Amino acid sequence: MSTATSTPAPGAATGPGDGPNPMTIALVLVLGAIMVVLDQTVVNVAINRLSQDFDAPLSTLQWVVTGYSLALGAVIPSSAWATGRFGAKRLYMIAIGLFSAGSVLAGAAWNIESLIAFRVVQGLGGGLVLPLGMTILIRAASPDRLGRLMATLGLAVLIGPLIGPVVGGYLIDAVSWRWMFFINVPIGAAVLALASRVFPPDVPEPRRRLDVPGLLMLSPGLAALIYGVTTGGERGDFGDPGVLLPLLAGVALVVAFVGRGLTASDPLIDLRLFRDRTFTTATVTLVLFACGYFGSSILLPLYFQVVRGESATMSGLLFVPMALASGTAMQVAGRIIDKVPAGRLVPFAVALSFTGVTAFAVQLSAGASYWGLTAALVLMGAGGGMTMMPTMTTATRGLSREQGAAASTTVNLINTTVAAIGMAVASVLLTSAMASRSPAAADGLQGLHKITDQARSAAAPELADAFQHTYLYAIALMGLALIPTLFLPRRKAKKTTEG
Repeated sequence: MSTATSTPAPGAATGPGDGPNPMTIALVLVLGAIMVVLDQTVVNVAINRLSQDFDAPLSTLQWVVTGYSLALGAVIPSSAWATGRFGAKRLYMIAIGLFSAGSVLAGAAWNIESLIAFRVVQGLGGGLVLPLGMTILIRAASPDRLGRLMATLGLAVLIGPLIGPVVGGYLIDAVSWRWMFFINVPIGAAVLALASRVFPPDVPEPRRRLDVPGLLMLSPGLAALIYGVTTGGERGDFGDPGVLLPLLAGVALVVAFVGRGLTASDPLIDLRLFRDRTFTTATVTLVLFACGYFGSSILLPLYFQVVRGESATMSGLLFVPMALASGTAMQVAGRIIDKVPAGRLVPFAVALSFTGVTAFAVQLSAGASYWGLTAALVLMGAGGGMTMMPTMTTATRGLSREQGAAASTTVNLINTTVAAIGMAVASVLLTSAMASRSPAAADGLQGLHKITDQARSAAAPELADAFQHTYLYAIALMGLALIPTLFLPRRKAKKTTEG
């Protein structure tokens, strides 16, 4: 008895088991994602050095991070359209190339304005890497293996934060901050070479129209909102026309975007996804948790460098236990979420991270024990690792193939946008808290570089109090994130077969 083997016609879609090994694809995606994550963690460690070299205040420096994140958010909404127009594989390689080019330009920046501009270029490429990676993986994997493969993709969250602050800190101290960008170039070249060989070829897909009006509403609206919030916090006056007008324009544009999303036939973001209770609950959890968790990430290296006088290298090393706990917990949780309902895992994870950030803030002082602080950060990191990827997996699991690209786009947009908002607000709160508590910080972060070491040591208790006060912001948001987790599914969904 013979078995006939059929070959799919050119352009035919293949099923999850018909192409290259999904685990091999996931590992290549990990390498590409590491660049994006690495860049975010390295820049946080470099903020203090950039303030010194460019003589810039924290409210301006945070745009090195926020401008990058906003650029990520600007391209994420168009990724579903661009995937249909250019193909996931081709677009992913273009994104990696653009990110690498932006890295070269950022490393060559001559002032803070040019650095912010080139970080935007990086973000335009980096913004496509993660949603495209999720889309490629969702299409290559079967639903019952998605949690494990998403956890593998989450290795970037382990490796990037683990080596980023240490390698970046060393480069900043021993060579130059410019090399924290140049280091992306060889990684980008390796990803391009591997992706061209490993990723399945693109197949023709139905093309969607790009919602240009929606794009012109959302991206400028978010930028205007964040600019208004940060500028108002810096000036201490939200009634100033230079603050009020951007805020009102941002709110109007975002509201108009939501209105269009509910009425347009082919909107930029498919808001109909929010009719699904699980998707909505998971995204609300992400909004609150990510805003507090990532918002506080800009504070940690600054505390060690500004209050404790540590080098960039040492502040990077002190971050390692938290990153290791986060990445390890993510790997474990990614496998558990395939077997345990999200409603039984995610509430515990958020509570664990909330406990960690609270314990860290309670101890925060000019002479706090590093052992105690590290133990608190390990709890916070483990909870974060058990929250982010399982919640994103829960949001996208069970959706149809057509909804997969839109769902991954929406989830990544939310995660990136609220992280940018969180860091912007945290920087404003910290600047205000330092200025109100310590005369040494009256001129902001850059003013601290102009005083003697003795004067800075004398101001350390006041500065530590400012950091402790700012951490209340993260505690409140992560505490609120516990509420929607109680409405996540507490029973395992039945398997569905796509016909």
